[in-house]
Amino acid sequence: MPLPPRSKPRRADARPAGPRRQPKAPPAEPRLILFNKPFDVLTQFSDGEGRATLKDFIDIPGIYPAGRLDRDSEGLLLLTNDGRLQAQIADPRHKLPKTYWVQVEGEASDEQVRRLREGVELNDGPTLPAEARRLDEPELWPRNPPVRFRKSVPTSWLELVIREGRNRQVRRMTAAVGLPTLRLVRVRIGDWTLDGLDQGCWREVPAKR
Repeated sequence: MPLPPRSKPRRADARPAGPRRQPKAPPAEPRLILFNKPFDVLTQFSDGEGRATLKDFIDIPGIYPAGRLDRDSEGLLLLTNDGRLQAQIADPRHKLPKTYWVQVEGEASDEQVRRLREGVELNDGPTLPAEARRLDEPELWPRNPPVRFRKSVPTSWLELVIREGRNRQVRRMTAAVGLPTLRLVRVRIGDWTLDGLDQGCWREVPAKR
């Protein structure tokens, strides 16, 4: 009489039973920091060359800049720990208006202001039309080091509102119409402003998306 077929032994699971996965921590509450960046400060938290960075002014873990502001520019910088909010602020597709006060070499003429309003041709293509107007000299903190002037050449101030994010765009725009930038201060991004914020200081505001 034939023997019944032997059942194959089940293969033991070779994987050791590890510790149970801990539930994920809830996401951190969105934070938004307004910072008045001084001249000659890098828009990053570390630098291998010993230059001034955001770490010299802000000690909040987990935040990062929403957009950039050149080392030789001053004024409003936004920082957040929220990726969606960072994209809404920094991505040019959202066309968030950014307002700059610009000290230029020379007296801005009506024609030069008109060209800025209509958009100017740069080496990477024409800019979008901008809001532009002449501005009385604003009350600002002294820049350190001071702006270098040429005694024989007058200076004037402009207010520019742009909705693009090209590298050094404002400086290139004013140069394209014959008005080299001497000092550049960003005073507003969307609804956020520098109002009441001293140079080198920051404050936290509600992180609205």
